[in-house]
Amino acid sequence: MKKIWIVVLAAAATAMVGCVDRAPEQKGVTSYTAPTAHPTVEVAQPAKGLRPKNIVFMIGDGMGLEQLSTAWVANRGALNIDQMPYVGLQRTYCLDWLVTDSAAAGTALATGQKTNKGMVATNPQGEELSSMMDLAQRAGKRTGVVVVCRLNDATPATFCCNNPDRDEAEEITADYLTCGVDYIAGGGMNYWRDERTDGRDIFAEIGAKGYNTYESAEKLMEAESLPVAAVLAPLELPSALSGERGDMFRNMTTKALDMLSRDNDEGFFLMVEGSCIDDWLHANRVDAAVEEILDFDRVVGDVLEWAEKDGQTLVVVTADHATGAMTLLWGDIEEGTVEVNFANEGHNGIMVPYFAYGAGAEKFDGTVENAQLSKMISDYIK
Repeated sequence: MKKIWIVVLAAAATAMVGCVDRAPEQKGVTSYTAPTAHPTVEVAQPAKGLRPKNIVFMIGDGMGLEQLSTAWVANRGALNIDQMPYVGLQRTYCLDWLVTDSAAAGTALATGQKTNKGMVATNPQGEELSSMMDLAQRAGKRTGVVVVCRLNDATPATFCCNNPDRDEAEEITADYLTCGVDYIAGGGMNYWRDERTDGRDIFAEIGAKGYNTYESAEKLMEAESLPVAAVLAPLELPSALSGERGDMFRNMTTKALDMLSRDNDEGFFLMVEGSCIDDWLHANRVDAAVEEILDFDRVVGDVLEWAEKDGQTLVVVTADHATGAMTLLWGDIEEGTVEVNFANEGHNGIMVPYFAYGAGAEKFDGTVENAQLSKMISDYIK
């Protein structure tokens, strides 16, 4: 019988980090009207029985059913995720806590093994766990990670690094030197170089190891060869709500697809995270959280269109957990208006959805553990 600690105020000790660090002081925004709706794609599901050559695993941090429902209304009743025909639910609890954090949930999704809260791709004894990135590399596949957050943040770290403590930001960043990932793109230059307490320049060190390094999104678009390490912001990328991000997230992802697939017979594994959905939900900001989900959904649309043309790619979209205990109270689909209530500023223990499209997607349905979802994907990597 599983033994799980049930904690009523599980999020009380969760520090609000990431995009919220740079947010306006205003918190608790509970109504929003999206100014425009982005057009959604239409893609055809390939025949059943195909084994994927490429896998794109997309994670919306904090993006539960209630968050997706709210974004659907704000986008006037349509999302690109709607195009994904296979849908299921996954449970998110970790070994020592009913309400998980991103480190434990990310570890389950990345490695296929549950662990304790706060641990990054390590088991409760602190032993390192192999992730999908490791598995793909052993299978001869190229690998990539694209995130909106700091690259040392919990979710990308669980795929690329190992550490028993998610707060060891400088040590986790240094792990990228030995991760072997072919395409690395995200934020966090403060931890790579600019504000390190040990004086190291990890960005220069990874360049010395043969990576082509980029500090701007514009220069990244000019990249011609792998491996790539692009660290594009001091912490997170600019927020989607501010408009400063533009198509940066989309371009980072489409560039990854192009570079990882070019002249590649063995295929690739790519993890893409819409990281700051969670941060704005911690701040109870429905306006900013919705825009983060909509930006993530635009990236989903780009990936789906690429996968349809490729015909050999599996796309799986899920969340690590839901955040904010948010309820959609009212809205107007024609106007893109939503009104919500937040019951807390942390995570909750409710199941979250997963969606699948493309080669081998028919395998994905039903209610599973988060670690089991990882194993379902990994079966196609081996």
